[in-house]
Amino acid sequence: MAQHFSLAACDVVGFDLDHTLCRYNLPESALLIYNSFAQFLVKEKGYDKELLTVTPEDWDFCCKGLALDLEDGNFIKLADNGTVLRASHGTKMMPPEALAAAYGRKEWKHFMSDTGMACRSGKYYFYDNYFDLPGALLCARVVDSLTKNNGQKTFDFWKDIVAGIQHNYKMSAFKENCGIYFPEIKRDPGRYLHTCPESVKKWLQQLKNAGKILLLITSSHSDYCRLLCEYILGNDFTDLFDIVITNALKPGFFSHLPSQRPFWTLALFSEKDEEQEALPSLDKPGWYSQGNAVHLYELLKKMTGRNEPKVVYFGDSMHSDIFPARHYSNWETVLILEELRGDRDGKPEESEPLEKKGKYEGPKAKPLNTLSKKWGSFFIDSVSGLENTEDSLVYTWSCKRISTYSTIAIPSLEAIAELPLDYKFSRFCSSNSKTAGYYPNPPLILSNNETLTTK
Repeated sequence: MAQHFSLAACDVVGFDLDHTLCRYNLPESALLIYNSFAQFLVKEKGYDKELLTVTPEDWDFCCKGLALDLEDGNFIKLADNGTVLRASHGTKMMPPEALAAAYGRKEWKHFMSDTGMACRSGKYYFYDNYFDLPGALLCARVVDSLTKNNGQKTFDFWKDIVAGIQHNYKMSAFKENCGIYFPEIKRDPGRYLHTCPESVKKWLQQLKNAGKILLLITSSHSDYCRLLCEYILGNDFTDLFDIVITNALKPGFFSHLPSQRPFWTLALFSEKDEEQEALPSLDKPGWYSQGNAVHLYELLKKMTGRNEPKVVYFGDSMHSDIFPARHYSNWETVLILEELRGDRDGKPEESEPLEKKGKYEGPKAKPLNTLSKKWGSFFIDSVSGLENTEDSLVYTWSCKRISTYSTIAIPSLEAIAELPLDYKFSRFCSSNSKTAGYYPNPPLILSNNETLTTK
């Protein structure tokens, strides 16, 4: 494989929306998501009212890459070889002795090779994006509450979390103003969303002017997608994209067969915004719902006049964007990794416009992209040595997946928007160093620990 990657060599450039094209004010959006679930659990399912009170310190629990064992209420952080590096029961971290007794040095019971282990299962749940992370804190506090008040040792609260998702985020929730999430985003989008920087808007137009086909593929529904895009890009945002796909139901968009997941036409700009007709194939550009990568690629062949058009896809979720686009569709993939912003000494890069400073009062949550004191680095961690031996550093499972399935990883689109389109990025590949694909810089903790144990 070539050691470099260039946008100039791509025929098609695709984007996820949430946390990729659209960046959120994380301390505000995290609290809103948390509250949307907590209020549902307390008011509709009778959970303890303590869940409604969350302090700024509580947010330190949030760290991408954690897995929740749905039966025993334990959260775990995995090494690249599937062993457990750290664990908690609810929010209570396990001391080394308890960790060793519970997990030892063997693979976690649900661990399989990368391609075999889903991030969603009836037995566990992986938290890999900023929409998920507030739910990790909530679930951990639910475990605390049920352990303390009921003495529970096994748990079945997940069905209530799923009901909370359905209530707040179902397809009709936006137009029906269900729950608190969509009504609040509609009421004050500026509190939760960052407008797209001018440099990124110009870059998108530059890609279009260079003859690239631009795609927007999001699992958000069409009405929410329109609100976001009009706010961050302007009312003429559809002019930028040749094809818009909403309710894409990723990762199934990439993994499902066309017969399982056809494209649907949409009654756009009507009051209903509803899916109308299932299509046997995709014949022309436009705005569609659901669908699959196979039929999309057939259309891209027609539009480019190439038998194998080269596609790159930008996204923030390893589970929904990067892994499936690479594994099932063999697309180039660019991971938006905001942890690269918050990596440097735990201080997030300035991400809030000056005019917002002080506008929203109250104690701020720790930005979700900064280092968790409880869980340590997203990228590496230490394994305690046997008696009389030193601790060793190992890659986390999350870090290994980045270098395995991403072409490159960047903190934001803004980080590359002013580069020439033919800029040659060093890519993740076996012939490059483990940190080669991070742009503009590798995580500080990886730079300082070039020699790591891999198993």
